[in-house]
Amino acid sequence: MIRGLVADTRPLRNEHFRRLWLANIVTVVGAQLTVVVVPAQIYAITGSSAYVGLTGVFGLVPLIVFGLWGGALADAMDRRKLLLITTVGLIVTSGLFWAQAAAGNENVWLLLGLFSVQQAFFAINQPTRSAVLPKLLPAHLLPAANSLNMTVMMAGAIAGPLVGGSLIPVLGYSWLYLVDTVCLFATLFAVTALPALPVEGLASTPGLRSVIEGLRYLRGHPVLMMSFVVDLIAMIFGMPRALFPEMAHTDFGGPDEGGLAFALLFAAIPAGAVLGGIFSGWVSRISRQGLAVVIAILVWGLAMAFFGIFVGFANGSGGVMLGCAVAMLMVGGAADMVSAAFRQSMLMTAASDDVRGRLQGVFIVVVAGGPRIADVAHGGAAALAGTASAAAGGGFLVVVLTVVAALAAPAFVRYRLAKPDEPAEEKS
Repeated sequence: MIRGLVADTRPLRNEHFRRLWLANIVTVVGAQLTVVVVPAQIYAITGSSAYVGLTGVFGLVPLIVFGLWGGALADAMDRRKLLLITTVGLIVTSGLFWAQAAAGNENVWLLLGLFSVQQAFFAINQPTRSAVLPKLLPAHLLPAANSLNMTVMMAGAIAGPLVGGSLIPVLGYSWLYLVDTVCLFATLFAVTALPALPVEGLASTPGLRSVIEGLRYLRGHPVLMMSFVVDLIAMIFGMPRALFPEMAHTDFGGPDEGGLAFALLFAAIPAGAVLGGIFSGWVSRISRQGLAVVIAILVWGLAMAFFGIFVGFANGSGGVMLGCAVAMLMVGGAADMVSAAFRQSMLMTAASDDVRGRLQGVFIVVVAGGPRIADVAHGGAAALAGTASAAAGGGFLVVVLTVVAALAAPAFVRYRLAKPDEPAEEKS
């Protein structure tokens, strides 16, 4: 019984996936250190939160541009070669982060420029990594593989800021950048050991036309299109992270500069995702993946709605209401992990190999862009109605809009993973 609940580790029997996954554990730790150190160094140079906020622009623009173009590249050349190029690029940019910090750089634009270059390499690397999974693993193991990958990413999102924040005063910026640089060599070794991974079918020519062709392909496949639509619904209306600082101070009585409530609110969603990944052994047994995504997003929406309700009852103090609010965020995090694992698997199995890279590029753009749009939307809603109402109302909107989307696209709800001896298709 318990064995059926804990994470399905069968994908790790594949030596290539195992190397990539183990390397990712090391790499995520280093990457999360850089995520913390870059804004910390920018603030130390400028003393301005406005400059720190520019990391959002300097990070999002290359993620969108190179996420789409990188997906087209992944459909035009051997994916192992592209992974090698982008991994070396990440190592070089991380090394330059170390060099500028060691040299005592005081130019914030140099730092932001390096950050943009790093995000561009990342935006090409990630769609390519995802596009190779169906070449390494059978379709029925892809949900488990995606769950394992997401568990590592979310664990890093918790541990990295805690470790990085505590080590900055001890080691300084340059040493933490150096740790990230060294950790990336683990991924380089894993990629070097991969076999050649050419694109099946007619390879595209990377460029704007190729990107447009990928978007046209998406428009002609409602199941794939809806996987993005429901995720945007969940993230734009249901991600209240922009409200956490005000909630921590005003609703839960924390200090202006952060405190326990602040830390718990920010850690809760990734912590829930990690727990969801640990107990994800059942995902490989689900064939009705479209229905599973809808249910997971409904759970996410309800969790965010009740999160807002508990915040409304906090009355400026922590205690029970803080615990209930954090619990709801953790439930939401677990549901989001399930939704993402199935949506990724659907993209990998329902799309042909010659467009997988471009669709994974769109996935990167949606995952990066949705929460940032949510920050703006929730901030504006909170200014009008208050933080609790904005969070609760957004959660209920997720439920309503997801039901509407499911009714409008029944093929998405009916989608199931094909048996090993038949192609994936839309069936009732």
